Amino acid sequence: MAKTLALTGNEAAAYAMMQIDPDVVAAYPITPQTALMQKFADFVSDGDVDTELILVESEHSAMSATLGASAGGARAMTATAANGLALMWEIVYIAASNRLPIVMPVVNRALSGPINILCDHSDSMGTRDSGWIQLYSENAQEAYENVIQAVRIAEHPDVFLPVMVTLDGFIISHGMEDITILEKDEVRKFVGEYKPHYPLLNSDHPVTYGPIDFHDYYFEHKRPQVDAMDNALGVIQEIGKEFAGLCGREYGLFDTYRMEDAECVTILGSTAGTARAAVDQMREQGVKAGLLKLRAFRPFPAAELAAALKSAKAIAVLDRSISFGGHGGPVFMEVCSALYNAGLHIPVLSFIYGLGGRAAEIENIVEAYDRLQGVARTGKVDNLINYLNLRE
Repeated sequence: MAKTLALTGNEAAAYAMMQIDPDVVAAYPITPQTALMQKFADFVSDGDVDTELILVESEHSAMSATLGASAGGARAMTATAANGLALMWEIVYIAASNRLPIVMPVVNRALSGPINILCDHSDSMGTRDSGWIQLYSENAQEAYENVIQAVRIAEHPDVFLPVMVTLDGFIISHGMEDITILEKDEVRKFVGEYKPHYPLLNSDHPVTYGPIDFHDYYFEHKRPQVDAMDNALGVIQEIGKEFAGLCGREYGLFDTYRMEDAECVTILGSTAGTARAAVDQMREQGVKAGLLKLRAFRPFPAAELAAALKSAKAIAVLDRSISFGGHGGPVFMEVCSALYNAGLHIPVLSFIYGLGGRAAEIENIVEAYDRLQGVARTGKVDNLINYLNLRE
């Protein structure tokens, strides 16, 4: 039977990890992730899990230890944020290339410099082409439930890819909410027993991990990762529907809000809650506002998103990260590609917001909707790339 606890986002993610009871967890502290792994260490100390907790000397070592454990046949997890994820960079790619189903909460934080410990999505967006599935959380409840589902998604035989579950630093990680928590037995039954495909320590069927792989076969070994990502689109939805049987909330690739006749904003992360309030405010004023909140950014649900947006008159894509030299933010570019390939000629605006923890208030989202109204009337885009709540 479910119960309600007051937890921060970090504690909610740690609680999910405790209920999953992974075989191995490697830990290294970095703000704002530190409290997540500290809470999990409490569970280890109290005997709530059988996990082997490895305290390492850096995030590079944390991912290396997690990779080695997973290759050996263990269900392995870690967690990080920002510069820690950047330090893992080399091993993050290797984990995906070796098709290791690692699950890693990432507490989103701006990358330096200047030094900043507050939220934006520059860390996870920097790894968007690393081969990891990326699930974004709007609140602590979603962070808890995304971590649980991520295990099943990663270990699905049609996928076998690592998954990072993101939660916005401080906004979610340190904000306390009432969280509905499942029973431990329910969670462990849902995730099931891990059955590794090719464990390194199986002496009856010896395998090699990490060999030299030049032009003769490297290309062929990359191609199956594409198929696994494509397969993940269906698996994410399948697992989300199954999870609804436990919690009553069905998870998909994205959520929509008041989209029936909308000029639309597309967004991910915790700002979706603020955007819903802006939608309601605009609707009261007679503006046909709507919202599409992405949950899965990798794999990107291009066809599904285009179908959901096909009736929109104009679209604003809000990115909490910046692509230097790119033609708009990372999510913006993906949305434009999805619409173009679906033959949809809908005007799209890129809005960069919230870098380094800058607040995203209701009036800032309203500003995006105000811009959309003019574009919807004329079909013309004057300023393609825009900045919300930026001082002149």
